Amino acid sequence: MPVKNRFAELQDEITAWRRDIHENPEILFETHRTSALVADKLRAFGCDEVVTGIGRTGVVGVIKGKTDSAGKVIGLRADMDALPIHEATGLEYASKTPGAMHACGHDGHTAMLLGAAKYLAETRNFDGTAVIIFQPAEEGGGGGREMCEDGMMDRWGIQEVYGMHNWPGQPVGSFAIRPGAFFAATDQFEITLEGRGGHAAKPQTTVDSTVMASKLILALQTIVSRNADPTDQLVVSVTSFETSSNAFNVIPQKVFLKGTVRTMSTEMRDLAEQRIKEICAGVATTFGGTAEVTYHRGYPVMVNSDAQTEFAAGVARDVSGACGDAPLVMGGEDFAFMLEERPGAYILVGNGDTAMVHHPEYNFNDEAIPAGCSWWAGIVEQRMPAA
Repeated sequence: MPVKNRFAELQDEITAWRRDIHENPEILFETHRTSALVADKLRAFGCDEVVTGIGRTGVVGVIKGKTDSAGKVIGLRADMDALPIHEATGLEYASKTPGAMHACGHDGHTAMLLGAAKYLAETRNFDGTAVIIFQPAEEGGGGGREMCEDGMMDRWGIQEVYGMHNWPGQPVGSFAIRPGAFFAATDQFEITLEGRGGHAAKPQTTVDSTVMASKLILALQTIVSRNADPTDQLVVSVTSFETSSNAFNVIPQKVFLKGTVRTMSTEMRDLAEQRIKEICAGVATTFGGTAEVTYHRGYPVMVNSDAQTEFAAGVARDVSGACGDAPLVMGGEDFAFMLEERPGAYILVGNGDTAMVHHPEYNFNDEAIPAGCSWWAGIVEQRMPAA
């Protein structure tokens, strides 16, 4: 099953959908225009059911095969939201919304899944039910969690669920995947350090919060180098350092730190949280100050199921002739919430030699559309073959 001829025929139409979505980016759960566009197209395709408002602004379409007597139900998921980045591509269809752009290719994911939905609704060459899932707020809002908490999996009886992401630097239309832990858990921390402020000419009268914070930042790096097993993946990064004063001659009373933790296992996640709190308390005590730590657990580790990964790789090989081994990714992906509820798999499709995602010059490569659509369609037709 190479790239389906139907998707070559539809490529210009799907590209037009993608570029329209690109031109009108929406952030987090504010995907009102995109969600309406998706719902309208699903209805026009003749889906058996189209439901909006799942996970606030998510959309679900249901397509029944020629017969659904087998009872198998497969979910296919794409994300719809953009990023708070000012676009610098110079494209004729560049974002019309200042400070927002599709810098991660969710416009392409949405368009490809719409293309697959149109084909599946036309042909219905499968025995079962395809549930087409369009999710808001992947970029930090946890839209996947919201859709699951709205009962999506049970409402439609979804048994397996599959996702896809484009990948710059990988040949256009090629695929890569890995079983087990794939994308990292993504946590955040906020630390408030308080000393005793004063005149910079009299440091002996102060408890210098900037020195305390500087020592703390270095000490936090020992979590990776001296607490974690070197064979496990762990990243601890302090990404923001702000003081309560910006004067040249004032030692500030407080310093505010922010950062992120990336892990590939529950054990490392627990270790990092515990050691951050312990080190903060120890450093603050050493300097005679105080530390307040707020630790936010974000997306969990995204784990591909073994059997579904093997199947997804087989479909990818049928489409493109090969399926490579994907690397571990320390970025987060909230498809993890769906994979916590149902077995499934997440695959990467090549975007070619383009800027990396989350870069202001990134753009989804429309040449990947036929391969991506064919993979979606193949998941349904091969997992639920018509009798």
